[in-house]
Amino acid sequence: MTIVIPGGSGQVGTVLARKFHGDGHEVVVLSRRPQPRPWRVVEWDGSPLGNWSGEIDGADVVINLAGRSVNCRYGAANRKAMIESRVQSTRVVGQAIARALRPPRLWLQASTATIYAHRFDAANDDASGILGGNEPDAPDTWRFSIDVARAWERTFDDASTPDTRKVALRSAMTMSPDAGGVFDTLMNLVKRGLGGRAGDGRQFVSWIHADDFVQAVQWLIAHDDISGVVNVASPNPLPNADFMRTLRDISGVAIGLPASRWMLEIGAVFMRTETELILKSRRVVPARLLEQGFVFRFPMWQDAARDLFEAWQRARRPARAGDSRAQAQHTNPLL
Repeated sequence: MTIVIPGGSGQVGTVLARKFHGDGHEVVVLSRRPQPRPWRVVEWDGSPLGNWSGEIDGADVVINLAGRSVNCRYGAANRKAMIESRVQSTRVVGQAIARALRPPRLWLQASTATIYAHRFDAANDDASGILGGNEPDAPDTWRFSIDVARAWERTFDDASTPDTRKVALRSAMTMSPDAGGVFDTLMNLVKRGLGGRAGDGRQFVSWIHADDFVQAVQWLIAHDDISGVVNVASPNPLPNADFMRTLRDISGVAIGLPASRWMLEIGAVFMRTETELILKSRRVVPARLLEQGFVFRFPMWQDAARDLFEAWQRARRPARAGDSRAQAQHTNPLL
């Protein structure tokens, strides 16, 4: 297959590109800042249509991951960039598919589990889950994230691509052992004794092991009868306090200092991010995947965390042994 990944230079895109390239598929990543990779990387700016659109004509699958990182303060300029980068890139990818002489048979579009309501009472599945934005006393930044997700999906839905199946991936945090990712950030906190609960620790954490994310994408490519919204998350979200306790247990760290809400708010200002990323309860389950027979390799956080930790340790042994330049890079503890 030929697989084109707009915005594929980040962690999730790299995980996918690495797997598909390793399996012998032709991978083309569209990136604003091309870097040498084992697969082909083509420059694009997310809008408007350009020479890059020729990569989509004749491709088998497009996986659009483009969008400015949400790991920032939600000031006016960043809000504008977050919305426009998602809406414009999705719109232009749709235009490229619509104009293709040989359009791809599948368009997988990144979305986010953040679109669902902050809740504790029940899980949000892809059929009956409650969309967020109307929760009482929800901070403005939480409502903004919902607005971004809705605009993102609305642009995707509006794209007219009659010969291309479309699937919106409402994904939870993808956990991989790669440097700079969410798991790496969390382990650096745990190793420093800062891996305690966030806030009261009741908020649910939705997550997915990178291997299961890749397998879910492969599974969706193979199942031509599935379209629309699909939650891509482990079937077992868990409260933040339990989530962090597991990380301490598997790494042998006895102490994890908790961070109260006010401490997190102050830290977020200094780290140029938002506390929504860890305080909102994201209780999301993948009903459609399970109903259609998808089998998770890592359905439970304990098993996933142990596997990730072992891979995380292996990746860092050579650096500890002989490369003094491979220092732990600065990562955001509020992801």
